[in-house]
Amino acid sequence: MKVGIVGNYGHNNNGDEAILAGLIHQLTAIGEIDKENIVVFSNDPSNTKARHGVASFPLLYKESSILKSGMRTIRESRKIMKHLDVLIVGGGGLLMDMYKRDAPLYSVLGLTGRFSGCRVVVHGVGAGPITTGAGKFFIKNLIRASSSVAVRDEKSKKLLKSIGVQKDVHVIYDPAFSVPVQTPHQPSERIRKVGVTAVPYFSNQYWPEPDPAKYQAYIQGMAASLDDLIEKHDISVTFFSTKYPEDVEVTKDIAELMQHQDNIDIIEENLTPADIIEVAADQDLVIGTRLHSLILSVNAKTPVIGVEYHQKVKDFMYEIDKDSYSVAVDSITDIPKAFEQAVEDWERLQAETAAVSDSLKQNAAEGMNLLKLKGQY
Repeated sequence: MKVGIVGNYGHNNNGDEAILAGLIHQLTAIGEIDKENIVVFSNDPSNTKARHGVASFPLLYKESSILKSGMRTIRESRKIMKHLDVLIVGGGGLLMDMYKRDAPLYSVLGLTGRFSGCRVVVHGVGAGPITTGAGKFFIKNLIRASSSVAVRDEKSKKLLKSIGVQKDVHVIYDPAFSVPVQTPHQPSERIRKVGVTAVPYFSNQYWPEPDPAKYQAYIQGMAASLDDLIEKHDISVTFFSTKYPEDVEVTKDIAELMQHQDNIDIIEENLTPADIIEVAADQDLVIGTRLHSLILSVNAKTPVIGVEYHQKVKDFMYEIDKDSYSVAVDSITDIPKAFEQAVEDWERLQAETAAVSDSLKQNAAEGMNLLKLKGQY
């Protein structure tokens, strides 16, 4: 059986790369698909091939106009898809219309797969925001063409139902929970080592509509909160990133504002998902803005505090029943309050994180059953 994967891969976003690593691990370890029979449609095929050891082709072919780009993308993708048995539109927040290209691109690629003879499945994705008529049109057409639909949280399911999706929608949680963990977090007596990830919230270099005042308030609030934790709890801070190199730059901006710079370390390398898990497992606790820094930390059984720069972070913290450890990005100076709660309930928090980690891993793996890779369809 030959399987194709479509998603937002090849952008040096190691959250997305963790999703892909988890999907490939599921396909090979559970689905018993050989790596040479997996094809990934990627933003950077050479990067994807080098990272994951699978064949890769362009997700989008860019020409002089949107119409020409679309026609060539359909034509070239069809050449590959007609040799595939299953096409997975999988992983990440793909079902949304916040960015103009996403809904049309993934819908067109899914429909191209369907018309090329593939069985199309939507697998482990996030949904939302979906606010435009065009977005609803494309997403509903993709789902109609799919034999099964599985999203990564209950809110995504509810949103799809609210826009009129009639098909059954399953919840399987994020495929990144299937990324193998070599050495998980070991319970500690107290919090000594804290990992931190920071998104460039409203920065000039990264945000769609930058706001320098909001960015300054964000990095100043993060710096003040971390200084407070160092002073009161004698911790060390390790900054690491899941989006390279943008997140490295914002961590440097935060570090420059901190008074206790002797207590901090910045990992500047472009970490793989396995590297991120290793770093997270070595921490006692991770304060994360990026969703997949939280997911990979929980995968490693490391307790987390979420910083809600995006609704998906809030949703995840709610899904793991740790919303009391979730802080709104506009109230980032509340981080010490959430930290104090973790200190007071440290033994139980570690045990509960380990238990939810095991549950989510099992749930993510069971999602493979929806793909029907071993049976008739």
